Amino acid sequence: MKPAPAGSFCSPLWRDRALAAAAVSELRRLAPAAAARAGGQINLMEVCGTHTMAVAASGMRGLFPKELRMLSGPGCPVCVTSQGDIDTVLALALVPGVIITTFGDMLKVKGSGGLDLNSARERGADVRVVYSPLDAVALAAAEPSRQVIFIGVGFETTAPVIGAAVRQARKAGLKNFSSTAFFKLVPPALEMLLSDPENKIHGFMLPGHVSAIIGTAPYRFIAEKYRVACVVTGFEPLDILAGINILLKQVISGAPRVEDEYFRVVSAEGNLAAQKIMKEVFSLSTPSWRAIGPVKNTGLKFSKDYASFDAVKRFKLKYSEAPEPKGCSCGKILLGKALPPDCPLFGKACTPANAVGPCMVSSEGACAAWYKYGA
Repeated sequence: MKPAPAGSFCSPLWRDRALAAAAVSELRRLAPAAAARAGGQINLMEVCGTHTMAVAASGMRGLFPKELRMLSGPGCPVCVTSQGDIDTVLALALVPGVIITTFGDMLKVKGSGGLDLNSARERGADVRVVYSPLDAVALAAAEPSRQVIFIGVGFETTAPVIGAAVRQARKAGLKNFSSTAFFKLVPPALEMLLSDPENKIHGFMLPGHVSAIIGTAPYRFIAEKYRVACVVTGFEPLDILAGINILLKQVISGAPRVEDEYFRVVSAEGNLAAQKIMKEVFSLSTPSWRAIGPVKNTGLKFSKDYASFDAVKRFKLKYSEAPEPKGCSCGKILLGKALPPDCPLFGKACTPANAVGPCMVSSEGACAAWYKYGA
């Protein structure tokens, strides 16, 4: 879907023309005051890749006044998965007799040698796209002579689902099922951004999916420690506009706090059952972030009780990090220090048909959003 012309509100994504027009009018009124309070430019970050796609698909960016700058953050699961993680996935795919199961957006992410899972298929790897980790568990039960690996990446949204699948595999006594645990945690990632002395973020649009799991309480440090505005927001264009206006008002008032625009889904305590699964199956880790490197206690690995389900350990693979593709700016984009058009490869050497970096590969990547829908 191409974006609606700026100011027309004719896209079905907008749903309510009058509410949209009122929200945009308020945004245009608030943005100059917020920018003045922030020093001339107001920088808001949409953390979640789904928000990035929603902003692009709705044509919303063309409605913003010049004082408002929306940045994309480290909330795209594929985008933050490091080059070393991808190389490990490809090494697993090439183990003889293994069946790799994965979500579809991992198929075209290139490793340091230029290969991806599609290329691995051409070399004889058995790579299958599934819609749920439970499909991979069912496959392992149906193929007892084959080792089935599910590629586990993402944030607090996917971790409990994959954890539940691993619990089910253990309950069923499946010895031929394992998974990777390349999970990242959103609140520590935001602390990483805020602790950077070059950080110029004035407000965070917090991810609705992750927040449905962890609740709003884990974000309090953003307002209390760093004095930065924050709001959990849904994914409809009207949700996003409301969230932006909430952030602008917080900046103007100088009273940052955690607000919940997505209250129809997100609560303060979150999904306690999902949190229990994560606590049981996983423990804190020091993962490597794409183009950033290792950051202590910002990820999840298998706990001692579930260590036998760690595919990397099961197949005794040696992990090593690899450099980013030459010229790729994905790291800067994920940190809010650049926009996709700032990358010298964007739209030239790097396109969805021939993606260099993960921000162009993923359906939630900032570069894919800008390329598909324009600025």
